[in-house]
Amino acid sequence: MSELHPELTRARFLPSIPVGPCTAALARWATRRMRAPRPPADVLVEERTVPGPEGAPPVSVRVYRPRSLRGTAPALLWTHGGGYLYGDPVQDEDRSVTFARELGVTVVATRYRKAPLSTRPAPVEDAYATLSWMVEEADRIGVDPARIAIGGASAGGGITAALALMCHDRGGPALVFQLLVYPMLDDRTTLRTDLDTLATRLWSVTDNRFAWRAYLGRAPGGAGVSPYAAPARRADLSGLPPAWIGVGTLDLFHDEDVTYAERLREAGVPCGLVVLPGAFHGFDALFARTALVRGFRRAQMAALRSAFAGDVQPSP
Repeated sequence: MSELHPELTRARFLPSIPVGPCTAALARWATRRMRAPRPPADVLVEERTVPGPEGAPPVSVRVYRPRSLRGTAPALLWTHGGGYLYGDPVQDEDRSVTFARELGVTVVATRYRKAPLSTRPAPVEDAYATLSWMVEEADRIGVDPARIAIGGASAGGGITAALALMCHDRGGPALVFQLLVYPMLDDRTTLRTDLDTLATRLWSVTDNRFAWRAYLGRAPGGAGVSPYAAPARRADLSGLPPAWIGVGTLDLFHDEDVTYAERLREAGVPCGLVVLPGAFHGFDALFARTALVRGFRRAQMAALRSAFAGDVQPSP
């Protein structure tokens, strides 16, 4: 599959801007200064600071909660993308508000440390610290600790998958679901020369190689890489929370994502998989008004709604 989806054909005009030290630093500067839109009247949006991992700085989070909520409710820990190099919860403001409003949940979006200043597994530890705070302060912030899901897109999806592994290995906190939106899971993809001709948009083979090197602090693809950095490295995926994975056929992460979904199923973990023909990495951010994206996001919403209701079933 090499052609763009009919609703995404305008993406052929997108410029190619390679990600390197200068562009990544500029993106970090720009995303740190992103201004959030005015909060909607029906959703309370707050900035908070939570205790960080031992020996690390506190973690800044952005919290979204419907004003109509009373008492405790399910919660979603959301982790933004940015190749482990840049990004901010504000970039996903519309998505977080929609999750909170339509699902009737509290959404906590974390600001994790970025590469190359902080290498693996710093972002995962920041997410774990945020999740621990959500459980410890559950009564005060109105969260049901028995109904917490985690989710993220791109690098945020990779952090989310690694967080699920970390929770499993440390014996908690317990999770009901992991939502992985075109997750960045496998540094070994950088070794594949057959992908050099894939008609990617927004995230290229060159970008991927630079980002993984910056995040790992070493050349990607070699031996000894922790699954907390690259979750696809995990040999045994049994015992993890149910998952949902969505990715396009023109996404550089397509093969690693589909393989991860298949391995989760083989390990007995229920995993929904949505593959969109002709969709590229990050397509939903640029073409939010298309039927394709609306359907993609409805599928995510349905998966979370079922998880919070306890209705997750193995997918065929």
